[in-house]
Amino acid sequence: MKIYNTLTRRKEDFVPQEPGTVRVYACGPTVYDYIHIGNARPLVVFDVLRRFLAYRGYDVRFVQNFTDIDDKIIRRANEQGVEVSVIAEEYIKEYWTDAKGLVLQEATVHPCATENIEQIIQIVQGLIDKGFAYEAEGDVYYSPAKFAEYGKLSHQPLDELVAGARIMAGEIKREPMDFALWKAAKPGEPYWEAPWGKGRPGWHIECSAMVLRYLGETADIHCGGQDLVFPHHENEIAQSEAYTGKPFSRYWMHNGYININNAKMSKSKGNFFTVRQVAKKYGYAPIRFFLISSHYRSPINYTPELLESAIASLQRLQNCRDNLLFAKTNASLLEKDGDLHLLEQLDAHRASFIAALEDDLNTADALAALFELVRDINTNVLDAEPSKRLCKAALALFDELCGVLGLLQNTEAIADTGTDDETAKIEALVAARGTARAAKNWAEADSIRDELKAMGIVLEDTPLGVKWKRM
Repeated sequence: MKIYNTLTRRKEDFVPQEPGTVRVYACGPTVYDYIHIGNARPLVVFDVLRRFLAYRGYDVRFVQNFTDIDDKIIRRANEQGVEVSVIAEEYIKEYWTDAKGLVLQEATVHPCATENIEQIIQIVQGLIDKGFAYEAEGDVYYSPAKFAEYGKLSHQPLDELVAGARIMAGEIKREPMDFALWKAAKPGEPYWEAPWGKGRPGWHIECSAMVLRYLGETADIHCGGQDLVFPHHENEIAQSEAYTGKPFSRYWMHNGYININNAKMSKSKGNFFTVRQVAKKYGYAPIRFFLISSHYRSPINYTPELLESAIASLQRLQNCRDNLLFAKTNASLLEKDGDLHLLEQLDAHRASFIAALEDDLNTADALAALFELVRDINTNVLDAEPSKRLCKAALALFDELCGVLGLLQNTEAIADTGTDDETAKIEALVAARGTARAAKNWAEADSIRDELKAMGIVLEDTPLGVKWKRM
């Protein structure tokens, strides 16, 4: 597999530190509100990365954090007159609702910042002892000027970064580029005891502590949105490598931005959408499809038309699967002379799919390979009175590839088949209509069709028998 490494700005062969094992850290949400459509892109994209690595035989240790102590969370808690933990717990719960809808696999570990205070304090003290950080009236700041390689991820020299930096009101740091590792407690804020006094961690330090605790000194892959390259990931590298003396992560993967109708998403512009809002109108499955329909490093433009297109594409996939299930049930046990060739074609589709994802997780090309498989199934399998062996092989491959992309995994994408009694009644009427047609009792057959139509059932006569589905 090749991965575009933000650190080196080129595609590189992916070679994990430990053969057969991959350690991945993905920056998770700050839990003060519902996740928005921009948050969802890295969640979905790197869920596919994890699925693909596992599919290729790796043991994947996947860590994704929750930032549960932050200025935004504190502000929201103060507005509502509740404890910070109440806000964090509420939106972690809401995250899981959206995660389930988007069929995101649970991380190996989902740590919270507040669960890692001891590790954070240890790293901060270590950075002070090594001369990379200093205490100032209860705050602790890191000095990027002390880290010779600062700027290597964002590819900006320190002097250029300094030109755009400034000291905010209330900050007592020495230089504009210095950033907070620890913040002294303010009245009414949650705090923890530390050698420098009561306070709480800064934003960047939590990820360094979590990588070190759950993945070791060096991760294989660190991933997140493009907006995190600077300053968040740049600062993570500086503080982590200064503390351990080891590379923080071997590969860095960053997804592109999402625009809304070709404009940057912004609450002030009124074009800001949460995943929950979009899912209420279109469902979760189309959101996932939309988010992997372009290469992850490319910017992607959100429009209602693209969500409608995603719905149509998912329906095409669902129809293919439904037809394969029906064909598999009704197909002949006898194999045909052309089956071996068609089975070889299935292997070729698998190879194309794998090649796409091995090329820097190109989900757009992987989807193209999946739909080539669908076209082949529709043309050469379903229209050719296939054998059970061929139907079974085609269905297995279809499910295999959809599983890697996380498609058709959501129950909302599967038609409601009603109760067992309802299904039995429908099947009995379909069989009775077949008997009437065999006896050339066309009036009776039409009457049964009308009865089924009144029940919301549509019939389709195929070479392999009659299919039915709900309208």
